Amino acid sequence: MTRIVLAIAVLALAGCASTPSGPNVMVLPGTGKSFDQFRADDFECRQFAQAQSGGKTPDQAGTDAGLNTAAVGAAVGAVAGAAIGRSGHAAVAGAGLGTAGGALAGTGAAAQSGRTVQGRYDVAFQQCMYAKGHQIPMAGGYRGSSGSSYRQASPPPPPPPAGTPPPPPPPARQG
Repeated sequence: MTRIVLAIAVLALAGCASTPSGPNVMVLPGTGKSFDQFRADDFECRQFAQAQSGGKTPDQAGTDAGLNTAAVGAAVGAVAGAAIGRSGHAAVAGAGLGTAGGALAGTGAAAQSGRTVQGRYDVAFQQCMYAKGHQIPMAGGYRGSSGSSYRQASPPPPPPPAGTPPPPPPPARQG
């Protein structure tokens, strides 16, 4: 019974935690770089990013986190069921409920774990490609009515009027 519930939880988690195993960011070929050079650098940087992100794909990290949470839920449920019901049937029922609760909690843990690994992968990939001379496009900021993303500086103050300058201030009194 417990194995069936655990298998259902694993299948449910596998369907929920689906993230790509490559970069989620755009990188463009650098100035003067051929497409073949870009592809070679892309391949090398994917391997670098994979190593920097712990050697796991986001899917693997998500599945691990989900399974760990479901297993802890099953163990806690079994102990609670045995303590409350004082029988083997109560322990099995508690394990089933704990697995279901753990699977629900594991869905969130799996998704978060996958996003964390993907984020580390993306940063490492961009750093590697940038270091090899490729371009990393940046998101644009607010564009005012002039179309520029930069604020225009205010004009300088007007020059002083022509004529004799004002006299200097009087010396300070000592008192």
